[in-house]
This record gives sequence, C-alpha cells and structure tokens, in this order.
Amino acid sequence: MSAAAVLEAPPASARTPRGLVRTVLRLHRGALWIWLAFVTATAGFLLWLLGPGAEAAQHKLAVYGYAGLIMSDGPATEYNDLFYYPDTLLTVASFAVALFAGGPLIARELESGTAQLAWTQSVSPARWLATALAVPAAFIVLGTTVLTVLYHQLWAAHSDLLVAGIGPRSLYFSLGPATVAAPLLGLALGALIGLTARRTLPALAFSGFAYFLVYAFRGNHWPFQGRYQQPELSSRSRAFTSAGTEIRDPGCYDDKACLAQHDVVRFTREYLPSSDYWPRQLLETGVLLALTAVAVALAFALLRRRAAI
Repeated sequence: MSAAAVLEAPPASARTPRGLVRTVLRLHRGALWIWLAFVTATAGFLLWLLGPGAEAAQHKLAVYGYAGLIMSDGPATEYNDLFYYPDTLLTVASFAVALFAGGPLIARELESGTAQLAWTQSVSPARWLATALAVPAAFIVLGTTVLTVLYHQLWAAHSDLLVAGIGPRSLYFSLGPATVAAPLLGLALGALIGLTARRTLPALAFSGFAYFLVYAFRGNHWPFQGRYQQPELSSRSRAFTSAGTEIRDPGCYDDKACLAQHDVVRFTREYLPSSDYWPRQLLETGVLLALTAVAVALAFALLRRRAAI
C-alpha cells in the first residue's frame, strides 16, 4: 500500500498524536527494521569482542606482555583491528541517519504530496514535523545508547589489548554522550535540508554532503574531539614472577628462554583513566545538542513559512 493511500482516509484515531506515531512507523517500517538489525548485529559483534573474540589476544598479552600485541601477525593484531570496527559502523550510521532524514523522511513526503495531504486532515504541519522527528529520534537515542554502553564495557574489559598510539586515545575520547548526540544532529540537518530541497535525490545528496562537512569539522577543530587533539593516554605494563613479585617488563618479546631467566609467568597492562574525559565529552555533547536545536528551530520556521504560502 502506498504512503498516500495510508493517509487518504485515516480513522479518527490516526489524527491523534498516537495515531501519527503509528503512521510514521508504518510509512518508514523498512528503515526501522534496518536500524534494529544494525543495532542488533553491532551489539552482537561487541559482545563477541567482549567474550570469546578476546581470548586468544588476552592469552598473548598474559604470556608475552605488550610485545605479544605488536607482533606483525597473529590474534593480537587481528583483535586490535577488529576493536575499532564498531566505531566505524557508528560513524556510518550517523551518515545514514542524515541521508534518511533528508530523503525518505522529509523530502519524499513533500515531493509525493503525502505531507500536504496529512495537513488537510486536521494534522498541522508543526505536529507532522514534530512526530516525524520524534519517532526516529527515540529509536536513534535508544540504539546508540545501548551500543555506546556496550562499547564502554568492551573498553573497560579489553582496552589493554590495543596497540598504543592515536587509535586508543581517539576511541577513548569519542565514546560517550557525544556518540549519541552526533546522529541526532544528522537527523536535524537532514530534516532541514529535506524541507529546503523538497525533492528526494537533491535532499539525499545535500544531506550527505552537509554531514560530511560536520564530520570533517569535528575532526579538526576545538572543542570537537579531533583525532589528533586528544591528550595522550597513559598506560601501565607490569610483569609478575612465579612468586607473585611485580617487576619491570624485561622486554623478552617471544623469547621463552629470556622469560624463564627472569622467572616471568604473567603480564598485565592497562590504560589509565584521563581527567580530561568528562569535561571534553560534556562540552562536545553540549555543542552538538545546541547545533541540533538550532537546526530543528530553523526547520520549524521554514515549515511555517512554506505552509503559510
């Protein structure tokens, strides 16, 4: 059934806020199922990294210490690479949210006349836009919050398996409320561009480009946490003898004779918490939410202007 047919003769209950929510869910159920599948698959991948996926790399660290993590091949280096994949998926999801908001969510409804039809049936333009934004926003917040919490659990459990450098500190400073706020900004930008373009393909193109500019700006300007702007993360490596005595890492690499000479039976390693984390995270989140509020306000102002013409 087409979107227009759904709205052609809605029951009286469909004109209530609850009815509008059901209509939005029905019109965009395909996107909803894709989002739920993405969250489920990414959460499953995070749980695998948290559990069985880490066993081989954890064993390598325990036996050889940090040296075991930087061997050119093996489970430790593979695990290090896999650790960053969910972060990439979250970034791609933010782009997808912007594209969805600009195209199918807003511009397609205007281009097909579905939105205008709804406005003639006791659904005000403002209420239509508020519902169209609130429903996906709720799913976005819920899904990204779940994934961010799981990612934090993964960091707490196995960040010791990451090779030191830009990667760990970039990931550490990017996981938090800002991870949830970023796709909300994409949603607001997409809606604003969809209302401006009013055609699906141009809205898709401009939404993707606009969010790319936001992503690039975040990577290179304060107060956003650009890849090269985070403070260094301190790490601590320790080695233990068979008597349980802590000694400095002798740097034996995978030389078992060297390990036996120093009576090393176990290694541990950890990244130490940074006092800069919450100030930077909250500042970035505040800026992202402020920009989201501005984009939403502009979208409603543009809608009122268009609806009055």
